[in-house]
Amino acid sequence: MAKQHGSLARAGKVKNQTPKVEKQVVQGKDKTGRSKKRYLFNKRYAALKTGQDPLRMKLNSIQMQEQVKEMKKERANQIMEKKKASMVAVSV
Repeated sequence: MAKQHGSLARAGKVKNQTPKVEKQVVQGKDKTGRSKKRYLFNKRYAALKTGQDPLRMKLNSIQMQEQVKEMKKERANQIMEKKKASMVAVSV
């Protein structure tokens, strides 16, 4: 029979002294290679095919350019109306 190293009275001493730490939530690993490229393509371009979601539209798409032009025209009209109103108020 082999001899033991140390007394059995101290068995498990270090394990019992260490503080208990809860397990961390394991997140999935990041995609790499072909699957990452596929994910990026779908995120950037596949959603553009529908053309419904304005947050996913590219800035140089025709629909987005038209929307920007309309917004600029509306803003210009609002500014002109404010100027006219202030001119009328000053002249009265």
